[in-house]
Amino acid sequence: MSADESAHGHDGHDTHHGHHGHGHNTELDWGVLADQLETAGELQLPVLRDTAARLRDLLGPRHEVRRVFDVGSGPGVMTCVLAEEFGDAEVVAVDGTQALLDRALARADGLGLGGRVAVRLAELSDGLGDGLGTADLIWSSKAVHHLGDQQGALDALAGALRPGGVLAVAEGGLPMRFLPRDIGIGRPGFQSRLDAVGEDWFATMRAELPGSSAVVEDWPAMLRRAGLVDATSFTTLLDLPAPLSTPARAYLHAHLTRLRDGMSAALPPEDLTTLDALLAPAAPASLLTRPDAFLLAATTTFTATRPT
Repeated sequence: MSADESAHGHDGHDTHHGHHGHGHNTELDWGVLADQLETAGELQLPVLRDTAARLRDLLGPRHEVRRVFDVGSGPGVMTCVLAEEFGDAEVVAVDGTQALLDRALARADGLGLGGRVAVRLAELSDGLGDGLGTADLIWSSKAVHHLGDQQGALDALAGALRPGGVLAVAEGGLPMRFLPRDIGIGRPGFQSRLDAVGEDWFATMRAELPGSSAVVEDWPAMLRRAGLVDATSFTTLLDLPAPLSTPARAYLHAHLTRLRDGMSAALPPEDLTTLDALLAPAAPASLLTRPDAFLLAATTTFTATRPT
């Protein structure tokens, strides 16, 4: 599960909204989930704005950006950041869940961006759908790893680029950190053990995807195989020190609640007890009140360009 993938995905690796269009979460309450996803995105706003500015620099002044896709857009936080950064462009939010696209449109309208933000209901597993056309910049965060054929997904995204256009894919990074090594309850190193459980969960999730194929996740090499050039990467850091704000605490509480629901069978009893103490609202160790909780997350974005 990811920080911005806030409902599903790989929490250990994702730091902002991952994807919602892979079709495995129809039981989720998207009305509740959309709020969580938007809150997560808003916590990331400084990082997302920095990322958008870096993408503008990468495209350079000679490339006029008239159309941008946000593939796996969720409730549209990054969609709107891209619309603000690229003031002359139409920005299209692409996602597999209509409720999240509705939220993206509402957010754009509230920010005065509605005239330049459009939405498209489409599953990345089906490419970008018919009639969507091409773009000068395609952004996709934590969506590709939810497709069995990751190389095929990159090929489809690269195929929708205009000459000179840039594909930017946020994948990987570092596991999120939010507590000290020794938190005063349970055995020290609790988060590292959560990471190990998350790695196993992620490997199982990948293996069970339709059409899953193993690939060395060398993202620059995968982008080059998709026919792109000048593959590179940059990493952005979300650094929210202790004491955390109420929204950040609520985000972490929701994050651990999802982990508790999805991975508890793999945790040893001692760690499960620790997790329950962190989640109990009135407990002294609760994430909602403890003064040492922080939020530190590094996200890596891989980019490459379609030859002119």
